[in-house]
Amino acid sequence: MKITVLASLALLLSPAAALAQTGPAAASLPNSFDQAAPPVAPAAPAVVQAMADERAEDALRDFIAGAAADDIDTSNLSDELITAITAQSDQVSALISSYGAVEAVTFTGKRDGADLFSVLFANADTQWVIGFNEAGKIGILLFRPAPTE
Repeated sequence: MKITVLASLALLLSPAAALAQTGPAAASLPNSFDQAAPPVAPAAPAVVQAMADERAEDALRDFIAGAAADDIDTSNLSDELITAITAQSDQVSALISSYGAVEAVTFTGKRDGADLFSVLFANADTQWVIGFNEAGKIGILLFRPAPTE
């Protein structure tokens, strides 16, 4: 038992020398003391069981197309959202048109009754939140660049 403990201690203190003495099988093991620790993978997100509101993707695509063309259709927006978007329509349209063509729209989940989407453009990867009010109009519409990992 004392030899095993000393051999293990020698491996901890001098891994290269200890591996050289223990033969080819032990030498094939990675030496984690001389190398940086591998990055820890983030935990996998929980499986999304929720379904997107059947209106959400089409409404999102319509808004994006309108904004890119600097012709936002406000008929399906709540009064509060119309006010907010009208105040920023030039900046929003310029930004969205700079993203290029929409390549993919993917539902990623729900939060507080709103639908979350990932929208991949030719020049940008973004995240969107869209939600409808009691009148069936878009009451929540937010977007941001997708976080880089």
